[in-house]
Amino acid sequence: MHDPLGLYAPESRDDPYPVLARLRREAPLYFAGNEGAGSYIVTRYADVASGFRDPRLSASRAEAMAKRLPPEARQWVAPVIDNLAHWILLRDPPDHTRLRGLLNQAFTPRLIETWRPRIQQILGELMAAIEPGEVDLVHALAAPLPVLVIGDMLGLPPEDRHRLKACSDAIAGFFGASAMSQQLLAGARAAILELEDYFRKAIAERREAPRQDLLSALVVAEEQGSVLSEQELLSTCTAILFGGHETTTNLIANTVYSLLRFPDQLQRLRDEPGLLASAIEEVLRFECPVSRMGRVARVEFEWHGQQLNAGDRLFLSFAAANRDEAQFPEPDRFDIARADNRHLGFSVGPHYCIGAALGRMEARLALEALLKFPRWELREKPTWLDNLTVRGPNFLRVALT
Repeated sequence: MHDPLGLYAPESRDDPYPVLARLRREAPLYFAGNEGAGSYIVTRYADVASGFRDPRLSASRAEAMAKRLPPEARQWVAPVIDNLAHWILLRDPPDHTRLRGLLNQAFTPRLIETWRPRIQQILGELMAAIEPGEVDLVHALAAPLPVLVIGDMLGLPPEDRHRLKACSDAIAGFFGASAMSQQLLAGARAAILELEDYFRKAIAERREAPRQDLLSALVVAEEQGSVLSEQELLSTCTAILFGGHETTTNLIANTVYSLLRFPDQLQRLRDEPGLLASAIEEVLRFECPVSRMGRVARVEFEWHGQQLNAGDRLFLSFAAANRDEAQFPEPDRFDIARADNRHLGFSVGPHYCIGAALGRMEARLALEALLKFPRWELREKPTWLDNLTVRGPNFLRVALT
């Protein structure tokens, strides 16, 4: 792989920030990859923020994903590409505007606030199983809480959470792979086919007997015909499931791990619990659960002295932008009381994260519950997910007393 500065080197997986800092200084538009399958990495805050509003860049990148695959694999993986092509995350206006108008109604901060008692109930059930002693907080809390919450919002049975989580993880592997393998392709294909079959059955049930859940509301929109097509309905369900928990799982885990890494900040949070919301914002900056977001060039243009061609793939790096010294004083310092923290953790512009209010609420409630344990002790340094898009620890073994 063409990667002279080592962005994709194994040692950069656990700590990508030194390389990203070098890219900001030396190569703010950095090309990495193999000829015909490479991509550009955008690392400076101003460039990333403007990139999300740049009409020369398109969010519609499913076809570009397909083109990076061997020709013989593209037809076999077509179910994955067809599903992703209809995600709101991968759409441009006017389709993006239409879908966002529908979903915004379900994820307004006011409506999310009405979910607080139910989230607290689910959290309480998970916390009841966490006793003083050693626990893996990823698997005991950070992973199950968000998937149970988003499943409950959709109206899905809680006993299906392991199945849904496994499918979502397989899709995440496809999104964030540095090199695509047959195993990753097979996993993503199986996950998409399973989820579409799962949601078809759930949708059929809602047609027969609508409920007071988000899935029923989406079915009504599909039946009206002017809002959602059948494929958009299946894809939107998949996207809500995926986006509704992958980010939040890692936000919770990254918050706990960052506080453990910087015990002075953990103590300050215990002394000043009013800083909890600010602490979560600092984690969204300092250890962002989504490292990057893709775009495709619509037209030819020059950027940072390089010629981009229509169809070229770019990744706007949240992880790099959120540590840009031109935007944040002492960007490598973790400060839970940081002022003027205009991070890009939930993106910016038309594609600002619809579920931001939900993710913040879940993270805050989870941290409030964990802080009731007076002492945290990290028992084993975690490894990080082998994923270029999603950033979080594989496990988080902590002694709670």
